[in-house]
Amino acid sequence: MRLFDTLSRTERELTPSDGSTFRFYCCGPTVYGPAHIGNFRTFVLQDVLRRTLETAGTRTLHVRNLTDVDDKTIRDSQAAGQTLTAFTTRWTEKFHTDCEKLGLLPPHIEPSAVEHIPQQIAMIQTLFVKGNAYASDDGSVYFKISSFPGYGHLSRLDERELDLGKTQNARSSSDEYEKDSLSDFVLWKARRPEDGENFWPSPWGEGRPGWHLECSAMIQEYLGDSFDLHSGGVDLVFPHHENEIAQSECACGGHFAAHWFHLAHLLVDGGKMSKSIGNLYTLDDLAAKGHTTMEVRYVLIGAHYRKPLNFTLDSLTGAREALAKLTKGARQLAAKSESGTVLTSVGFGPFQAAWDSLTNDLNTPGALGGIFTGLREASQLTGLEAATALAGLNRILRALGLTLPEESLDVIEIPESIKALAETRWAARLAKNWAESDTLRAELAAQGWLMKDGKTSYTLESAGD
Repeated sequence: MRLFDTLSRTERELTPSDGSTFRFYCCGPTVYGPAHIGNFRTFVLQDVLRRTLETAGTRTLHVRNLTDVDDKTIRDSQAAGQTLTAFTTRWTEKFHTDCEKLGLLPPHIEPSAVEHIPQQIAMIQTLFVKGNAYASDDGSVYFKISSFPGYGHLSRLDERELDLGKTQNARSSSDEYEKDSLSDFVLWKARRPEDGENFWPSPWGEGRPGWHLECSAMIQEYLGDSFDLHSGGVDLVFPHHENEIAQSECACGGHFAAHWFHLAHLLVDGGKMSKSIGNLYTLDDLAAKGHTTMEVRYVLIGAHYRKPLNFTLDSLTGAREALAKLTKGARQLAAKSESGTVLTSVGFGPFQAAWDSLTNDLNTPGALGGIFTGLREASQLTGLEAATALAGLNRILRALGLTLPEESLDVIEIPESIKALAETRWAARLAKNWAESDTLRAELAAQGWLMKDGKTSYTLESAGD
């Protein structure tokens, strides 16, 4: 699989650095309210990336964090009159519910910032020792970006005429700040009256970690000094991901992320989402208008991840029609397939072009187009060929995370051990070794599989079907 890399500005092949498991990190939600469809565009496409890798046979380790302490969570929990824990737990549970509705695979590890404050303090201490951090008079701690020559490579800030010396007296204590604001960023924020009871002890006094530090500490904890891919919205390239690289490479060594996967913004009716103009939609908002989460997912994957997606309510109507066509095509293939057929090896058949689109820079609109082309090509197939096509369709739908409104017949896939046994038995039959052929057929039957021979191929059926 090839995917565009933000750092190198080239498409590069994705391969597990350890030769076994593709390890990747996704910046997760800040849990201070319901996630909106702009947030979910990022999470859905990250889900498609993972599903595509796993469909291709690659084992994955997916880490996605929860930001449950920052300026916004503290501000809004105070306004709600709730403890930070009670407030963020509520919105974390809402996020998980929405993810499940959208068909997102849960991450293998989902660490929270609050749970990893000791690791963050330890990372700051390392940065002090290495000369990359300094304390201010109020007890806050800052990262000295002039101490890291590689600062700015990801966002191309380093290609401009920048004087890092100017940052000596320029600091930003906010978790989020303006793009192109070149300043030393906060690692530890000294306790302030408006923080209430949300503070922790540290060698520099009471306070809390800065937002940028959280991800670096959790990445180090679960993925080590170097890992395969880091992902987030394009708005995180600077300053968040730039700051992550600086503090992580200085504190831990290594090369941090081998690949950077960033996703473009979502627009609504051609403009920016805004609560004030009423176009910032949550899943609940769209459900109230009569739209399903699969319709939302279909729209969110309908544009290439590197291009802005223009979301409209009309696009949801189009998604409903497209899903209905997919359902009809799948059911027609199911009706023409041999009942109970199980395929020994499942490719993509007439849907190969759809799969090729996914493995070529995660081209989801190309994959959707390839599905409809494949359905037209498969419309005249019957029997085993129709079953093969249906299996390919179901595999590509699973890679996209699309569940059809009505269940279509799924072609059951057999265990690898049964596949190998069937292939051995077929080879024996072709060699006219009838005794071994009969023995292996009986062994398959004993394990619950019926093998039926054709002129040029065979099929397997589950004895329980």
